[in-house]
Amino acid sequence: MSDEYLWYIPNTVEPGHRGDDTTDGWGTLGFSTEIARAAEDHGWGGALIGTGWGRPDTFTVATALAARTTTFKPLVAIRPGYWQPAHFASSAATLDRLSGGRLLVNIVSGLDNPAAYGDGESDPARRYDRTREFLQLVRRLWTEESVTHRGEFFTVEDSTVNPRPHGAEHGRTPRLYFGGASAAAEAVAATEADVQLFWGEPLDGVAERVGRLKELSESLGRAHAPLEFGLRVTTLVRDTTEEAWRDAEAKVAQLAGTPDTTLGAGRRQAVGQRRLHDLAERGEVLDSCLYTAPGRVGGGGAGTTWLVGSPDDVAAALRAYRALGITHFVLSDTPYLPEVARIGDQLLGRLREPAPV
Repeated sequence: MSDEYLWYIPNTVEPGHRGDDTTDGWGTLGFSTEIARAAEDHGWGGALIGTGWGRPDTFTVATALAARTTTFKPLVAIRPGYWQPAHFASSAATLDRLSGGRLLVNIVSGLDNPAAYGDGESDPARRYDRTREFLQLVRRLWTEESVTHRGEFFTVEDSTVNPRPHGAEHGRTPRLYFGGASAAAEAVAATEADVQLFWGEPLDGVAERVGRLKELSESLGRAHAPLEFGLRVTTLVRDTTEEAWRDAEAKVAQLAGTPDTTLGAGRRQAVGQRRLHDLAERGEVLDSCLYTAPGRVGGGGAGTTWLVGSPDDVAAALRAYRALGITHFVLSDTPYLPEVARIGDQLLGRLREPAPV
C-alpha cells in the first residue's frame, strides 16, 4: 500500500482554532467544503474531521463533504460512548457504500464532557475495555449476518447491517484508526485497530512504540492484517528554513496565554499528551526540526509539537518517520484553508518522489 496523506478540518463553530485568524465561515458547510475541495485539488487523500461535544456532529459533516467531493476521504473521529455499536456500524456502512468506499474512522476513547451526552463511564481502563468490545462488535456487524452478542458493555440480538460497507463482498471494511499511549490503549491498538496514530514525538519515541506494538500484536494474538502506523503532527512549512523558524517563533509568541480550548481536562491527563508536554524538558528542538515550544504556551494534541522548516527540511523529517514504518500522515497548519494548498503544493510532491540518496 502507498503512503497516505491527510489534512485536518477542525470542525468548530468558533474562530481562532490553534491561531487560525479566519473570522468567517466556521461551522458552515460552505467553509468546510472549501477546505475539503482544496485538499482534493492539492494532492491530499482526505482529512481528519475533529470531534468534540459542542462542535458540529462529525458524522453529519463528513456525509455532507463526501457528497460534495469526488475523491476526498473523510477520517471521521467518533467516540464509543457517544455511539451504540449497531447504530454506528449501520451509519458507517451506509456512508461508505454511498461514497464508494471513502470512509475512514478514527476511534477516540478519551474523555469529552461525557455527562453532556449520557456517557457514565469515566475510568480510563474501563473505557478502553469498552472500546475493544465496540470494535469487535462493529467488525462482526460489518461482516456477518444475524449477529447476537451479549457482552460486558453491549448487547444485540439477531442484528444484520444492511447495506454492507463498499466492497464487503471482497472482505473490505472501513479502515479503523486509533490513538492512545497507555498500556491499556496499546493493547486495544495491537489487537483491534487497523492504524495506530502517534502524536509528533521524536524518532526514538516513535521507534520504541512501533517495536512494542508489533511485539504486542504477536503476544496478544492479533487476528487481523498487520497493524499499520500513522503520524498526526503540525507542519509549519515556508520557502526557506530561516523564514519558517522566524514565523514559528512569532506564532508561538502570539499563542502564549491563549491555551487550546479544545484540550479538556481528560485530554490533559492522557498519557500521550503528558508524553508530548514532557518533551520540552529534553530541548526546544529535537531531531532535525521538531519544535517543542508550542506545548509550553498551551498547545495541545497535534498543536503541542511542530515540524518546522523549508519543504526539503520537513520532507526529510517525515521521511525519517517513514523509515520507522509510518505510512499514514495527518498533517496541518493554520490558517487551515490557505495552508492546505501551500503545504500540499510544496510538500506532497517531494514526499512522493524517491528519497534522495
